[in-house]
Amino acid sequence: MKAKDKPAKESQSVSVNIPTFNKNNYIILLAGLALIAIGYLLMIGGGSDDPNLFNPEIFNFQRITLAPISCLLGFVAIIFAIMWRPKKIGEKTGD
Repeated sequence: MKAKDKPAKESQSVSVNIPTFNKNNYIILLAGLALIAIGYLLMIGGGSDDPNLFNPEIFNFQRITLAPISCLLGFVAIIFAIMWRPKKIGEKTGD
């Protein structure tokens, strides 16, 4: 076999499969899901057993303020968990 007949070796870059998420990302993601679940659980209740009676408990601090803030923080945590990428070993900061 002559040297001309051999196919030329192409320079191939070796790609290393680095996971997109690491342990910290999953912890933040689960914390965000827990905050959302807690927010929805805080919204439960406040209704009246008798549909002809009005129960002002539906407008208390827990359901109007605390629960939506908890849900919002949960969504922010999930977005952060998806977007955050830890620094690689040896990666320099922008200083």
